[in-house]
Amino acid sequence: MLSSFRFLLPYGSRILNFKDKLILFLASGLFLGLIPFAPGTFGSLLGIPLHWLFSHLPIFLGICSLGFVILISVWISSRAELLLGNKDPSQIVIDEVVGMAVALAGAPIEPFFIIVAFLFFRFFDIWKPFPIKYIERSFSGGWGIVLDDVAAGIMANLAWRLWDHIVPLI
Repeated sequence: MLSSFRFLLPYGSRILNFKDKLILFLASGLFLGLIPFAPGTFGSLLGIPLHWLFSHLPIFLGICSLGFVILISVWISSRAELLLGNKDPSQIVIDEVVGMAVALAGAPIEPFFIIVAFLFFRFFDIWKPFPIKYIERSFSGGWGIVLDDVAAGIMANLAWRLWDHIVPLI
């Protein structure tokens, strides 16, 4: 499967070493980014097990762990963007993974909340209302790749919380 990246690399690129293959494996969301249609949607699904993992930690440790994963994702995205040779390639979906984990932060592990958070996250990630589009344009490299999805995750998190608060009143 790692040879699948060869066609994505700039012409004349060197052969990938283990570290570069690992970076592309992680950046592509365990190869979900290589799916030819809706790679970001499939990549977002990986945020669910990440949320499940963090939800079993004490809240402070869960928040710190999510922050650490976001920082690592910035570095991985930056490196993958250089390896692939183009700006914010669709094969990089680690940003959707962490964005979805942010969208789910604090959510109960219940299908309803996961589905609602997922739909809100994809909506904000695709539509990119202010400030998401501004963040995407203001930062370059890994920061630009990841931070707009973190912002979409924050907006989705607020949206599902608002939904959960308002819908029971109706």
